[in-house]
Amino acid sequence: MNVSVIVPVRDEEDSIRELLDSLLAQTHPPDEIVITDGGSVDATPQIIEDYKLKGAPVKLIRAGAALPGRGRNLAAAEAKCEWLAFTDGGIRLPKDWLQALIDKAEQDKSTDIVYGAMEPVTDTFFTECAAIAYVPPPSPRGDVVIRPPFIASSLVRREAWAKVNGFPESLRSGEDLIFMDRLEKAGYRAAFEPRAVVYWRLRSTLTATFKRFVVYSLNNIRAGLFNQWQAKILFRYATLLVLFVAALVIEPSWVWLPVALWLLMLIARAVVSIRRNRNCYPGSFIRNVRRGLMVTAILAVLDAAAIIGCFQWLVLDAFRGARKTPVEAG
Repeated sequence: MNVSVIVPVRDEEDSIRELLDSLLAQTHPPDEIVITDGGSVDATPQIIEDYKLKGAPVKLIRAGAALPGRGRNLAAAEAKCEWLAFTDGGIRLPKDWLQALIDKAEQDKSTDIVYGAMEPVTDTFFTECAAIAYVPPPSPRGDVVIRPPFIASSLVRREAWAKVNGFPESLRSGEDLIFMDRLEKAGYRAAFEPRAVVYWRLRSTLTATFKRFVVYSLNNIRAGLFNQWQAKILFRYATLLVLFVAALVIEPSWVWLPVALWLLMLIARAVVSIRRNRNCYPGSFIRNVRRGLMVTAILAVLDAAAIIGCFQWLVLDAFRGARKTPVEAG
């Protein structure tokens, strides 16, 4: 099986060497590595060029200010192989990652997509709590137990990518979810391979997490996925706001009640998150108490990011009325 590995990058000088070294060390080496640079202002393109000069099968596309969807589409269009393996900058790949994807595809010749597994890198207490807070735990999918599909560990027939018109190109995030949904609706057959695991590095602070999820929130709405995330959060906070205003008007001494309900809501969600991840991240009672405090804080930050993203969408898109959703554009 001939495979082109597709990688969109931007400002990845700290991680691109590790990614390229891991791709070149695969037990089944890729026939080519096609990288689209989306406007890096650091040394990323120069590092990639150095690998090319040393004879690595790397093709670099300089795309200017390209978002991940456009980066993947440009690379896929330039790829020469029948199969496209997708991964990202900042990802760590084991040596047998590509071989595991290929083995799964070759088990059934009617398979069009193979989704591998993703594991968050939890090398600090904060990133462990972050994984508990927002990374979905493994669940049964057919005959395997695996986390939800992750585009940065996937193998797709080039024909399928072309048939669904590739990835939306106007989104900073969420473009992968739309692409995978398009493949499913088009009737392409997917398989799951837990052995094809990649390691994803999470944001390491509350501030960095907040900034990242504000971007996710805005683009989630642009992707038409509002009901899958923000709708539930806005309903909860709208209810709390109504209770708060009612307390101010009717009996100001009761304003503590909606605040207490807000804290109880966050704590309950933290407890549920810790419980559903108990197999992934076992811990003592004391450690879970500590986790509970941190997960509660992370959930509050995620809620704030989701709400701010909604306001950004109202200002940038809804009020201007000049943007079409990817579904309409596609």
